[in-house]
Amino acid sequence: MKKAGILNRHLAGALAELGHGDGVLVCDAGMPIPDGPRVVDLAFRAGVPSFAEVLDGLLAELVVEGATAAEEVRAANAEATALLDAHFPELTLIPHEELKERSARARLVVRTGEARPYANVLLRCGVFF
Repeated sequence: MKKAGILNRHLAGALAELGHGDGVLVCDAGMPIPDGPRVVDLAFRAGVPSFAEVLDGLLAELVVEGATAAEEVRAANAEATALLDAHFPELTLIPHEELKERSARARLVVRTGEARPYANVLLRCGVFF
């Protein structure tokens, strides 16, 4: 049994299968989930687990070379904006509709219980060397 890191076996296994360039969408409870990508749904109740908790846990285990979010987050969700800016100084912003389209090409979707709007980010996996 693991004693640290991500304990959820479905999520830990999905992360182990990712490679350089793969996309991982970390999303709020309201984001439409496209057909295609593997989905690990962590949502339990509204707000649990939060977008911040899940994103921080994923970033502790993944190498990320880029991140994309909806430009609407700036006006609608100050907390998510601050979190994304802190983690990704070179964050790419696109319209929310385009983010939804791109999410269909993600390899993995991790759904949180976040109940605030536009708490979504599409991560692009990097390589550790």
